Amino acid sequence: VQLQASGGGLVQAGASLRLSCAASGRTLRAYTMGWFRQVPGKEREFVSAITWSGGTTDYADFVEGRFTISRDTAKNTVFLQMNSLKPADTALYYCAVSDRNYNSWRIKKSDYWDYWGQGTQVTVSS
Repeated sequence: VQLQASGGGLVQAGASLRLSCAASGRTLRAYTMGWFRQVPGKEREFVSAITWSGGTTDYADFVEGRFTISRDTAKNTVFLQMNSLKPADTALYYCAVSDRNYNSWRIKKSDYWDYWGQGTQVTVSS
């Protein structure tokens, strides 16, 4: 499975960005898609996840209602709409896919996820 993330960029605080991640390759059934982020010197941290049906979503506490995850199952694509961006959101954002059973606790752990994209940089200036 290959994951191609896009949509990152340099924006000012308060602006919005929409990240996209398209999955291709082996067909996955009922898979979960999600986003993590990482800054240099720190561990990769969970941002958000969504089930195959889109009926269940989870967010990290720091999102505080600013981000919305969605997916287009027909196109194997997941989106992350990020509004009211803060300098603290600056990071390399990774998309990920898992074909394990959805678990709101396990999805926050890197080892739940089977495939990772290459990352897209988000930089928010103050």
